[in-house]
Amino acid sequence: VPALATERRFAQHLRKCLEEEQLLDRCYQLQQMPGGRVALPVLEEKLSQLCFPPKIPCELVRIQDPVPSRASRRRTPAQKLRDELRRLLGGSWSEELERDVPHAWQRHGDLVLLSEDSFKAAPWERLGPVLWETVASALGAQRVARRGRVLPDGMRTPSVTLLLGQDGWVEHVDNGIRYSFDVTKCMFSSGNITEKLRVALLPCSGEVLVDLYAGIGYFTLPFLVHAGAAFVHACEWNVHAVEALHRTLVLNGVQDRCHIHHGDSRQLELQDVADRVNLGLIPSSEEGWPVACRVLKKDTGGVLHIHHNVETPPAPALLQTPVLPAERGCPEGAGYDGEAQHPIEDSEKEVLGARIRPEWQRWAEATAAQIRGLLAELHGRPWSTSILHIEAVKSYAPHVHHLVLDLECRPVLP
Repeated sequence: VPALATERRFAQHLRKCLEEEQLLDRCYQLQQMPGGRVALPVLEEKLSQLCFPPKIPCELVRIQDPVPSRASRRRTPAQKLRDELRRLLGGSWSEELERDVPHAWQRHGDLVLLSEDSFKAAPWERLGPVLWETVASALGAQRVARRGRVLPDGMRTPSVTLLLGQDGWVEHVDNGIRYSFDVTKCMFSSGNITEKLRVALLPCSGEVLVDLYAGIGYFTLPFLVHAGAAFVHACEWNVHAVEALHRTLVLNGVQDRCHIHHGDSRQLELQDVADRVNLGLIPSSEEGWPVACRVLKKDTGGVLHIHHNVETPPAPALLQTPVLPAERGCPEGAGYDGEAQHPIEDSEKEVLGARIRPEWQRWAEATAAQIRGLLAELHGRPWSTSILHIEAVKSYAPHVHHLVLDLECRPVLP
C-alpha cells in the first residue's frame, strides 16, 4: 500500500492537508516506521496529485501489511468490496465501474453467488482471476459464482458460472435445516422462507405427507424435521435435485422417514396414503390436482397445500373483503429463486396482514369447487372442501402474488 513517510512533527499537519484534498486512504491508520518516522496512507490513484515543497522531508514507501483503521473495521462487506476493488483498479476507477459492483449477493457456506448483472463492464474482464480472488477475499469466501437466467427446460435449471473454485457443491443452513446442493445445477429458493417457516409449525405429528414437487427439499425437510411428519413421499423429476435431496436427508438424519419417487409426479402410482399433500409449484400446480386427490386417504381425506400465482389488480380499500377466521398475516418474502420477484411494500403488508383480496378469495373458492368435483368423480360419492387459510408468500411482479391455499378435504358421511 503506498504511503508517505515523514518526520513525526509534520505527520498531523500533512494528514489534515491530505484529508482536505481527499488524498488520504481512510482504510488505514498512521503507522510508526523505523527511525522515528510516520507513514501516512495515500490513495494509490491520487499519487500523481501529490506535490510537497522540497523542505518537507517526504518519500514514497510501500508497506506490506498496513494497519487497518477503526473505521475500516466497521465497514460493511459491500463497502469493503468496493474499497478493495477501487484499490485494485487505481486510476481506472469510474462511476460506471461503481455501478457494476454488487450491493447484495447470496452466500452458501464458503461460496458467494453474485447477481447476473455484476462485473459486466469490459475493464473487469481484463483483470482475469485476480478480480475473483479479490472479491472472495473482501467477502470472506473461498469460491465465487455468478448466476444467469433460469433455463426454460421445465426443471428451473439455473444458469450459473463458477468463477473461482473447482466444485459447485455447497451446504446451506436454513431454519436449522442443512441443505446440500450444487449451485451450478440447482437453485436455493430463499424467497419462500416465510412459507417454509409456516409449514414447519403445522401439526403434522404421525401424518403421511406427499410432496409432489420436492426439488431439493424446500418443504420436504421442514415437514420432516420440524412439523413431525411420520413419513414423506417426495416426488421429483430433476436428477440433480434428486441427488441433492438424498444428501440433504442424510445430513439431517431423516432418510429413513422419506422415500424419493424419481420421475414425473403426474405418473405417480401411489393412492390412498396421504393425510396431507404439498403442491409447491408455480405459476400453477393445477396439473397435479388429480394426483393429489388420488393420494389422499379415501376414508378420512386430509389437507392440500396448493400454490398458485394470482393476478391482483389494484382495488380501492373499501372493496377489500375481511379475512377468514383462520387467517393471519405473513411477513415479507425476500431472496432470489430465479424469477423477478418484488418485496411486499409496507403499505401492502398492512393489507396482507388484515385483508384478503377479492381476487384471492374468488381463486380459493373456485379451486375448492374444482377439487371437490375431482374427489367426487374419483370416489363416486360427495366430498366437502373447506378453506382453512390463504397465505401470501411474496409478490412476483406488480399485482401478481404467490399464494398458498390450505384446503381441507373430507368425504361426506352417508
